[in-house]
Amino acid sequence: MHDIIEVLIIEDDKRIARIHQKFLEKIDGFQNVGIAYNAEEAFEWIDSFHPHLVLLDVYFPDKLGTDILEYIKINSPETDTIFITAASETEILKKAFHGGVVDYLLKPLTFDKFKESLESYRSKRLLLEKNAHLEEHEIKEIWASTKEAQRWDDLTPKGIDAITKSKVYQYLGTCEKGVTAETLGKDLGISRSTARRYLEHLVADNKAYTDLIYGTVGRPERRYILKKE
Repeated sequence: MHDIIEVLIIEDDKRIARIHQKFLEKIDGFQNVGIAYNAEEAFEWIDSFHPHLVLLDVYFPDKLGTDILEYIKINSPETDTIFITAASETEILKKAFHGGVVDYLLKPLTFDKFKESLESYRSKRLLLEKNAHLEEHEIKEIWASTKEAQRWDDLTPKGIDAITKSKVYQYLGTCEKGVTAETLGKDLGISRSTARRYLEHLVADNKAYTDLIYGTVGRPERRYILKKE
């Protein structure tokens, strides 16, 4: 088990990179091992060092952060990634979601939010490293923060799994124009009927709504759209 989590900052704005470096110094259990200011430097760091965690921006002069994320997953699969960015485009969010990022933080970022995310990540990492098997409540903690896991558990009726519900909810948040049960099922690896059941539960829970999209031929398409909070 690693006592210290080694963190690589990948950020082209030197001022912001230094701020995040200072933030890290205030949180126990983390050590900044370097800063990469572009994709080329990031690839060199990843290849030679394989850090435990990367704090990654999206926009760089030479590549997108999603390209760097893909490189990390291929060349350093044990490295985890947290996006810290101003990017809110759904295409970026989808790539981050499918790329397995552990958190997505929007700039400007306060120290409190930064600390909450990092400490939540450390807690989850330690759970996985210390134990060969986990209890149900611990598995839920892996997929959500403690407060979020408790909130979802309280609101989840029998027959609806809180972890699957959380995955469906997070995925729905990446789909600006909504998603069909069929598409959701294919992307999450569940049946269309199961996908529809969870989507309908979110509608009943007032977290989502439905809309009928009429095409040129055939029956209208039922899409599920996340409600704006």
